[in-house]
Amino acid sequence: MSDSLPPCPECAGPYAYEQGALLVCPMCGHEWSADQAEAREPEEPVIKDAVGNVLSDGDTVTLVKTVKVSGGGGGTIKVGTKVTGIRLNPGGAGGHDIDARVPGFGNMQLKSSVVKRAN
Repeated sequence: MSDSLPPCPECAGPYAYEQGALLVCPMCGHEWSADQAEAREPEEPVIKDAVGNVLSDGDTVTLVKTVKVSGGGGGTIKVGTKVTGIRLNPGGAGGHDIDARVPGFGNMQLKSSVVKRAN
């Protein structure tokens, strides 16, 4: 078994310890097998903006870079353009992990590296 034990699946307590074939959480008393801990589904990836703020569905973001739009008439979206009501799309094509409706351009996909969460 590795040196780093997983957190408790019940209370997310970080102090799990091994007791025979089981892992035990001293905070809530939950016991589970190490095989169950390894079989858990991976957590949903966290998407962060250009400055490291965690993004979530429905956030309002502002572009921090001018973005050239290809196809469908082209054009550019200028720095400072505010986009409301974003939807996260982890694993989007080409790193485009945000679905949004950009004013003047319509529905499109953006990269989280070119936006900053608005206050």
